[in-house]
Amino acid sequence: MKDYIAGRAILLAEYIIENKATVRGAAKQFNISKSTVHKDITERLCGINPSLAKEAKQVLEANKAERHIRGGLATKKKYESRRSCLS
Repeated sequence: MKDYIAGRAILLAEYIIENKATVRGAAKQFNISKSTVHKDITERLCGINPSLAKEAKQVLEANKAERHIRGGLATKKKYESRRSCLS
């Protein structure tokens, strides 16, 4: 594996852990695709730093478990803003 890919995987994991970031948020921050973030964290990082990979996966799993709540809150906010415009 190329050095810059290994370095990117470590940076991604550290960013995700420190900021409790989602895959989408990390992808946006590093200007890469969600698929690349996911592959770096779930596959590549295991061979580089297994303990860091485990921590990052835990954050991503927590985010995955909470995503339906965030989606509901976003929808609520959307319709509340529409209602205030109509009043």
